[in-house]
Amino acid sequence: MTVTGTETRTGTGTETGAAGAVPPAVCRVAREHPRPAGQGDYTISEVATYTGLSAHTLRWYERIGLMPHVDRSHTGQRRYSDRDLSWLDLVAKLRLTGMPVADMVRYAELVRTGEETFAERERLLAAHREDVRGRIAELRSALEVLDYKIEFYGARRASEGA
Repeated sequence: MTVTGTETRTGTGTETGAAGAVPPAVCRVAREHPRPAGQGDYTISEVATYTGLSAHTLRWYERIGLMPHVDRSHTGQRRYSDRDLSWLDLVAKLRLTGMPVADMVRYAELVRTGEETFAERERLLAAHREDVRGRIAELRSALEVLDYKIEFYGARRASEGA
């Protein structure tokens, strides 16, 4: 793998099958080791480096059903695909937004079940989006308080220096 700054990945396009891909615009991330173009066959250590997750966490994701089936080499080593990395990109976004692990696992189960679960997946994500919007509003309110206090101290310092 080569080291570059920011990369734009195209992912696997729209949500299909088990991947539940993240749109390309959302996949713009800074990575120490970006995904090599077209390789499509990654070891657990490469995925750990790419995602920032430990190998232990990746194995745990698989155990709890958060990761779809991960292929194995003829020697039994896990081999991750581009689709697996796109799924992990989505999981990272869900984690970042504070989605509970149980909800992420439920979403993964729904994705694996197939297209007949689109409506339920949409409801789950829409409910989570509302939670995220509520937390964003709370953070904006807290930021306003911080801005006010910083301005207060700046004004006070300016008046003492005059």
